[in-house]
Amino acid sequence: MSQIKTFQYGEDHLTTGLALGLANGTVKGILSDTCLKKVNTSHQRVQRIVEKGHTVYGINTGFGPLCNTKISKEDTKILQSNILQSHSVGVGTPIANQLAKIMLILKIHALAKGFSGIAETTLQRMLWHVEHDAIPVVPSQGSVGASGDLAPLSHLFLPLIGLGKVEYEGKTISTQELFQKTGLQPLDLGPKEGLALINGTQFIAAHGVLVLHKLQHCLKHADIIGTMMIEGLQGSLKPFYEELHQLRPFKGNQHVAGRIRTLLQGSEILEDHIDCERVQDPYSLRCIPQVHGASRNTWLHLKELLEIELNSVTDNPVIIDDELTISGGNFHGQPLAMALDYAALAASEIGNISDRRIYLALEGNSPGVPKLLMKDTGINSGYMILQYTTAALASENKSLCFPASADSIPTSLGQEDHVSMGSISGRKALQIIENVEKILAIELLTAAQAFEYRKPLKSGIVLDEIHTFLRTKVAFAEHDRVFADDIEKGIEIIQNNDIIHLVEDVMQEKNLHWNTPHMEAFENY
Repeated sequence: MSQIKTFQYGEDHLTTGLALGLANGTVKGILSDTCLKKVNTSHQRVQRIVEKGHTVYGINTGFGPLCNTKISKEDTKILQSNILQSHSVGVGTPIANQLAKIMLILKIHALAKGFSGIAETTLQRMLWHVEHDAIPVVPSQGSVGASGDLAPLSHLFLPLIGLGKVEYEGKTISTQELFQKTGLQPLDLGPKEGLALINGTQFIAAHGVLVLHKLQHCLKHADIIGTMMIEGLQGSLKPFYEELHQLRPFKGNQHVAGRIRTLLQGSEILEDHIDCERVQDPYSLRCIPQVHGASRNTWLHLKELLEIELNSVTDNPVIIDDELTISGGNFHGQPLAMALDYAALAASEIGNISDRRIYLALEGNSPGVPKLLMKDTGINSGYMILQYTTAALASENKSLCFPASADSIPTSLGQEDHVSMGSISGRKALQIIENVEKILAIELLTAAQAFEYRKPLKSGIVLDEIHTFLRTKVAFAEHDRVFADDIEKGIEIIQNNDIIHLVEDVMQEKNLHWNTPHMEAFENY
């Protein structure tokens, strides 16, 4: 059994992969003595501010437009409990348990850096929730992504004061019931703690983590399935030559072209039509490196910005030292909001070109491949209507691509007069990616159907193994059937990453290597 890796909150560098590892239990997060010393020092600084009576936003003042309202020393603790309750105004379907858990993990890491004035007991309780999978229920709607993700973070931390609901042992229960089961007691939050908890971009960033993770899998699948379609429709290898992509050396383009060359190594299908009279292929085949590559470049951009965000302090105010407390705007979600809108567009384009390849496969213009991917048509409709579904999904994605970050509605009586709407950017990006997974599943089915007509010729080792695997799940279609059942199996294959795992296993077994210069950048996150 492999040893579980340890991550030190507030000290180690957090990546998307580590955040996911902390969420699924393959990485254990700890609060080291060094970290707790910084946390306690920051907490004591807040206590001294209260004792001295210096006016500092959110410690002894009201919030937002009430920033000029002074709060007495006696009421500073009540203020922190009240802010969690008054800001818990989320609506809509709760976010996935995994997302809420990632939010907790990201918040622990940010607070553990020692600039937020949080108490050690509060941080330890947050860690308890992660370690015991007692994950707060967080509504999906209500954040404008500016003064932090106020509403969702408020719901996330209601259980600290005995309120709200949690997912625990497979059930949604009240926090009071959780306390009865575990013997926990509500915390008495100190000055600034409530504000430190709800200021920040952890709702947006948690969505960013899943977007980066799921989009990478879509990009990998798109390359593999697109290459299978090239084989099924007897596309040319020349558009993927290294010499071409050295003349326009975008990293994503070069990476995709290299992956396609690797997957097509040793293909009898390619050799069979190498001297054919067709001059060039339609763009959906010929321009795969340029289109998939552009989406991969977008993925790289999100990866870079997200990694900065995961290791940042995004609450307000921040306690620098005994003399300097800064009320600034690190909670503003604009840096991620724009990147997530960009990622949403990148995902949508993968679905768009996939739909075009599906349509191309149905036209019957490739020698040996029948119209609608079935020989006996007329009485059979073949794969015609599957493309209706991809057209609908691609169109839905286009409507979701309007950038949420282009909008801003003032809140807080004008105190927060420009907001990012980054929470909507993140939610929309995930919706688009889920639709793209469905489109790719349908392309997988159509590519495999076209691939079948190339027999007895063989493709490269990897693509042949994929086709063999798929046929254990979905049979070749000679006649019409309920294709929704096939699609569901295809979606399951995509969402489980079965093909990606199969490719990795086959390449390792056959000692094959990806022919791309940018593996490190695109494979690791």
